Amino acid sequence: MQAEPVSSLFSPAAQADLVIEVFDGMEPLKADWAALEREELNSLHQGYAWCRAWVKTHDVPLAILRGRQGGQTVFILPLEIVRHNMARVAQFIAGRFSNLNTGLFAPAFRDSLTPHDAQALARRIAEALRDRADLIALRNIPAQWRGADTALAALPAVENQNHAFQLPLSPSFEETLQQLNAKRRRKKFRQQTRRLEATGGYQHVIARETAEKHALMEKFFEQKAIRFKALGLPNVFHASETQSFFHRLLDSGSDGQNVPLELHALRLKGEHEGHIAAIAGLSRKGRHVICQFGSIDESVMADASPGELLFWHMIERACAEGAELFDFGIGDQAYKRCWCTQETVHYDVLLPVTALGRLAALAQRGVTRTKAAIKGNAQFYGLVQRLRARVSNGGDKDQAARDAASEG
Repeated sequence: MQAEPVSSLFSPAAQADLVIEVFDGMEPLKADWAALEREELNSLHQGYAWCRAWVKTHDVPLAILRGRQGGQTVFILPLEIVRHNMARVAQFIAGRFSNLNTGLFAPAFRDSLTPHDAQALARRIAEALRDRADLIALRNIPAQWRGADTALAALPAVENQNHAFQLPLSPSFEETLQQLNAKRRRKKFRQQTRRLEATGGYQHVIARETAEKHALMEKFFEQKAIRFKALGLPNVFHASETQSFFHRLLDSGSDGQNVPLELHALRLKGEHEGHIAAIAGLSRKGRHVICQFGSIDESVMADASPGELLFWHMIERACAEGAELFDFGIGDQAYKRCWCTQETVHYDVLLPVTALGRLAALAQRGVTRTKAAIKGNAQFYGLVQRLRARVSNGGDKDQAARDAASEG
């Protein structure tokens, strides 16, 4: 662990006596971590259970930043160090599978940050990691989240090419549907239900028992492998350590309304008894529900759109349980736009630490802006997607795989 001295860069009233420390492990910060993650606007992806599951299944060096002020912990940034080409990059733990990142900030500290303070904080963070990283890359950060400014969005950033999509929830599912084309939605639901009832019906399953959870997780991996192969895309879930990460999340347990990972499925009855037609992984923090991934099996009853039918039941349940936001995560897909009324722009914060890091940041900004320009042109992006579907060499296959990972 190393501690940084007080900096005079901060405005005295808002940032007096701030000390930044770097930790190689999570355990010394457990109590402070628990206190900060109780703040509802801090992302569940920076929660202790989520990060611990990744650290326990991946052999990566950590550089966890803790900021303290007046003897109190005011922020934690859970970072890991990865190699990207020749550069050492500090990024959020498990960032490859994070749909929303905010870091962990005490509300008073977050709200006190002025633009000047944020710039100074960026310099302090870079200085704290000077011997560990060439570039700090903090991705998928919303400028605002649920009506409040996020602390990291005030840092130098570039717009991420992928936006996120959400559906605000009302206490009543019927009220929630009124935000959409409710009549059309209900008609489609009846059609889907009738098609499945004609062959014996279906059941919305929520995995509760340990064996059921892990069996359903394996079925998801199987379905995604088939889907990725059909699309000619890399399987982002292929690595054994990645699969172990999600299995460990299932065993993390829940704390009231906070659930690291919960598996839902549509299981057919009758003629196709026991067939799993669709699977989705949900996480919940307070009143925020987020869909982490989804899969479908198109070999049976594909015309009933089982993935979309599963979303109907999950959203209906979320309303009944008092959730206020159903989050479909990042990636622009047709089924998300059919359900969502809210689109959230994400940003990437790139903080160079060394000369090599400055080159890497420059290259990354160029790549990100190019991708954003492509996705902002509906006609051209449609062409890229069609080429992707034909397994051509064009397009961003890594991002296509990420999009496919959350498909409905």
